[in-house]
Amino acid sequence: MATDLLHKFVEDGLISEEQLAEAEDMARSLGIKPEDALVKLGYIDKAVVSGAQAKQFGYETIDLNAIEIPPNVVEMVPESVARENIVMPVAADAESLTVAISDPMRFDVLDKLRFILNKDIKVVVAPDDAIQTAINRHYGQSETESVDSMIQEFTETAIDFTKTDMTEAEAVAGEEDDSAPIVRLVNMIISEAVSMRTSDIHIEPFEDRVRIRYRIDGILVERDSPPRRLLAAIVSRIKIMAKMDIAEKRRPQDGRIKTRVGGKDIDLRVSILPTNHGQAVVLRILDRDSIKIGIRNLGFSEENYRTFQNIIRRPNGIFLVTGPTGSGKTTTLYSALRELNRPDRKIITAEDPVEYVLHGINQVEVKASIGLTFAAIIRAMLRQAPNVILVGEIRDMETAEMAIQASLTGHLVFSTLHTNDAPGAISRLIDMGVQPFLVASSVMAVMAQRLARTICPKCKEAYTPSPSELQHFDLTPEQAAHANFARGRGCTHCQHTGYRGRIAVFELMVMNSTLREMTFNREPTQNLRRQARLLGMKTLAEDALDKAMAGITTLAEVERLRKGGE
Repeated sequence: MATDLLHKFVEDGLISEEQLAEAEDMARSLGIKPEDALVKLGYIDKAVVSGAQAKQFGYETIDLNAIEIPPNVVEMVPESVARENIVMPVAADAESLTVAISDPMRFDVLDKLRFILNKDIKVVVAPDDAIQTAINRHYGQSETESVDSMIQEFTETAIDFTKTDMTEAEAVAGEEDDSAPIVRLVNMIISEAVSMRTSDIHIEPFEDRVRIRYRIDGILVERDSPPRRLLAAIVSRIKIMAKMDIAEKRRPQDGRIKTRVGGKDIDLRVSILPTNHGQAVVLRILDRDSIKIGIRNLGFSEENYRTFQNIIRRPNGIFLVTGPTGSGKTTTLYSALRELNRPDRKIITAEDPVEYVLHGINQVEVKASIGLTFAAIIRAMLRQAPNVILVGEIRDMETAEMAIQASLTGHLVFSTLHTNDAPGAISRLIDMGVQPFLVASSVMAVMAQRLARTICPKCKEAYTPSPSELQHFDLTPEQAAHANFARGRGCTHCQHTGYRGRIAVFELMVMNSTLREMTFNREPTQNLRRQARLLGMKTLAEDALDKAMAGITTLAEVERLRKGGE
């Protein structure tokens, strides 16, 4: 049965045959299950394994956020037992108790519960982090206190932080004292942001208030504002957590925080910028699970999926991914590296900074202050005889030329560029000063991408666009008749936005002899684009429209992407 499950992962494109073979070897040597080895190697998420096991063995999966658990059911399992075993009671009758667990194969835990409670135990499946959140909510840790209630408490009381500015000694003391109000507030802001699937937390000072905003699915959402007098204490607490200099208030600073939220390890990248009203803070939440997406699940059309698989398996050449900050370039490239990562390949990356640690891959961080630039790292890494190289970003001519030389000497090179579309990357490289013949001979494909919000599955409903909308998107009534347009009504599951999660939309331009000749002749971007379209390239807007017609995203999202990207 387990073998069927593992081969299903391969069929779905979540892992490659090579990764499965590596996991099976590891499982044999450590005496563990192959699916546990896949999780340990970072090739697949635990929640994906749990969901697949639930489906395979006929267990029901449950969304703990969408149900209300009666207090008398919660009381049946002691808090210590729930926390230790990561189980959550959800329903009960006279003879049995239904519990949520992430791995339905944990028979030892189920036997323990049967013995302690003297009841028949029924199983439903939920991810670990959802169970942890439910335990915190129902056993009182976070139900009695929230970010809102703490901010309200600070607003109503007149505790003055401005005179002391939270000295270094107090901030360090606060590191061990979880009961200190500011420590609790900062911890709660981070926990709440993680539970709301936030990618960035923005703490911004203004003349009379401090604004806190979360970026959820690419859109900034404002939270309650703490009083202005808390700013210095909040910033000092964050600096202590990130091991920064709390006395330095005039210069920008960068740091990292490693913390644990809901049983999950979370890394935060911290940026502090002095503004005219005080220090502004941005915390970038780096969830390691977010990069464990199989190539099949990124959002490729069938045609683009096959093309992408062919590109990443070529022995040499440059593959460029382009798009603005936050368009998912890193996730796409990491998915490609995870697919290629196997014992007979050497992979080295040059990143600024290294955001996610990838098992089995040599990662090097750029440190410009000591001369360790992208170009210097590429020069050194070529002496390490790698098969695959990832260059975090091509920013200047020297880096571009080094990456091209690497591709021409038999290496497969992945990198990113900040351009609006795929054909624009060719012109950008030439504008940087790279010789057109080098660009023409080394670049094998360019892929532009954006992220579109997907419709919330809980409140999704069918929708018929008006004739004016169809006309706006150049859709004929016949095309609309074969489409499955949908939208979200808005519910608690999606914070009443109608959207939950995001999917990538792509524009994949594969180089051929005609495009290489046009590159060599320095032809403008619009000519390259026209030729690529003739060769069958779908634009970002067309790919997004296809996903809207399939009921994955909405026409409103397509319009947002058209305005923002093209």
